[in-house]
Amino acid sequence: MSEIIWDLSLIQKYNHSGPRYTSYPTALEFNENYTNDDFIRAAARYPERPLSLYVHIPFCHKLCYFCGCNKVITRHRHKVEIYLDYLEREIKTRAPLFTNRLVTQIHWGGGTPTYLDEDQSARLMQMLRTNFEISEEAEISIEMDPREIELDMLDHLKSIGFNRISMGIQDFDKEVQRLVNREQDEEFIFALMKRAKELGFVSTNVDLIYGLPKQNVESFMYTLQRVVELNPDRMSVFNYAHLPSRFAAQVKIKEELLPAPETKLTILQKSIEFLGENGYKFIGMDHFAKPDDELAIAQEKGILHRNFQGYTTQEECDLLGMGVSAISLLGDTYAQNRKELQQYYADVEANGIALHKGIALTQDDCIRRDVIKALICNFKLDFATIEKQYGIDFKAYFAEDLALLESLAEDELLTINDDGIVVLPRGRLLIRNICLCFDVYSRQLARRQQFSRII
Repeated sequence: MSEIIWDLSLIQKYNHSGPRYTSYPTALEFNENYTNDDFIRAAARYPERPLSLYVHIPFCHKLCYFCGCNKVITRHRHKVEIYLDYLEREIKTRAPLFTNRLVTQIHWGGGTPTYLDEDQSARLMQMLRTNFEISEEAEISIEMDPREIELDMLDHLKSIGFNRISMGIQDFDKEVQRLVNREQDEEFIFALMKRAKELGFVSTNVDLIYGLPKQNVESFMYTLQRVVELNPDRMSVFNYAHLPSRFAAQVKIKEELLPAPETKLTILQKSIEFLGENGYKFIGMDHFAKPDDELAIAQEKGILHRNFQGYTTQEECDLLGMGVSAISLLGDTYAQNRKELQQYYADVEANGIALHKGIALTQDDCIRRDVIKALICNFKLDFATIEKQYGIDFKAYFAEDLALLESLAEDELLTINDDGIVVLPRGRLLIRNICLCFDVYSRQLARRQQFSRII
């Protein structure tokens, strides 16, 4: 059976705004009623779970106009030392809550984590190793900007423990790069990937974006051709969401230069076909991986998971986020640090932490979280699993939700039977629409407009 069936009329019918479901409830529901006492209780809830660490590095050398990340544009490298001092205080405050946990995953995101030089990155890694028990088999990954890194920095990153890299490329077309203020050296990107494989990095990821100014089908196919030659283990092909009212940098992108909606859809269709023909499996939403990649294998086994970093092979584990704006997923709660750097500094100075808001999940939230995660990760849901875990009658509990799904079933996006739900090839691209039917927070249409479009 084909992984995906492209049905343009259905895609256009369902292409309205919706969450990406890196969490449920989504970050829009986080509030300031969540306290540090809630955080401490959540950290103790599942003491047997392994721990994943996320560290946010906000600094970037240049502003990419499309970016919606929390970042600080600066050329003053001494600011990193100040940040690391505060980060160390936060790490030392939080680490005692996890003394008996084994860290099986570390991820540095941003911003641009490779903004840190060799000494700074070694210092940060040593902080983590000193304060946490890290598994020898831990997945340790870093996001990198190929414009601001030397080739031998890869050797250093490998030497301090990194075994996975993720590289932001976005587009190989020079005109598109110029219009989003992200001009880069194509040959050097190939040299970086070659060096990473020589050094034994076990997974390489590339990020692309479609929907940027002056992109067209032909130019993006050139980019994909080059990426296939680059031969990463997995890749993300993100839809650019133009939301200048939320992300100030996007004001610099002229709307009249953006590709038409039908062009974007054609780019996505051709991308899926081309990547499929060249050995990449559609994992879900924006993600592709080679069949022998861990993500593809985990999905095949029905054990794929999802968190704020996207799809992951890690079994159920808690996620501790540290640094400005970082999000934690602990027990049945979510927590987020301050988003503004100076406020983060002030709070860490005063309290050793910078917790700003979060949410403690209700029983209903937990049930719906697990339903949505099963669908978005594995394209199927077994009613009995949820019933056994939560002591409910699935069809009675979700009567209203299943009614909402009926029209999607009529459109052959999924099938519903006595045992569960199976997402069909027509529905895989529209998985967010399917999940939306179980999302009680997003039932009002007005709230949906705060999200990017499904495709």
